[in-house]
Amino acid sequence: MTAGDAPVIALDGPSGAGKGTISLILARTLGFHYLDSGALYRSLAVAAARHQVAGDNIEALAVLAAHMDVAFAMADQGAEPRVILEGEDVTTQVRAEETGVQASRIAALPEVRAALLRRQRAFARPPGLVADGRDMGTVVFPDAALKVFLTASPEERARRRHNQLMGKGVAATLAELIEIVNERDERDRNRPVAPLRPAQGAMILDSTGRTIDDVVATILAAAKQRLER
Repeated sequence: MTAGDAPVIALDGPSGAGKGTISLILARTLGFHYLDSGALYRSLAVAAARHQVAGDNIEALAVLAAHMDVAFAMADQGAEPRVILEGEDVTTQVRAEETGVQASRIAALPEVRAALLRRQRAFARPPGLVADGRDMGTVVFPDAALKVFLTASPEERARRRHNQLMGKGVAATLAELIEIVNERDERDRNRPVAPLRPAQGAMILDSTGRTIDDVVATILAAAKQRLER
């Protein structure tokens, strides 16, 4: 899908597959804009807690999603973008495990997804966009120039998350994280709206045992072919 002359590279896949890291590298390498759609849902979970909106108050969540004051600030090379909610840096809260669990529940609500759809599509502007999420190629950008479904085994994804949390000084057991990964996968695959699945025509990549550089090189080669057509 394009906005004017803005090609889109859509990366979908389950939590922990490496989408965020790889999408950010791709965006910086290509000089494209970057959309972390998961951070939008996580930001909504933080905003809901801040404004005391219950997770089952669908109408209020949809209104909050449509009017949420959120922005992303690109950080230094190698660092993830900062998430600014209502003028406050909430990156740490947004990346917390419990926020991810709540965001996954919120993301299953059709009204919330509809409220955030237009906001996500607005990210597609020249010179191009790398969009990271779970329904970027299936729903948000169905005409993306390149669609990639990035996955990895549940054990591998839980191990990566464990290492990430340990590096931040956050205690977590690998067994607990494997359980969380499997529960989130089940919920994402079986939700009635925009279930997690590869988009039609997507390149499917399993990153288990592969280096980041290897995966990035594979996607860049495919992108070069698609964008030069």
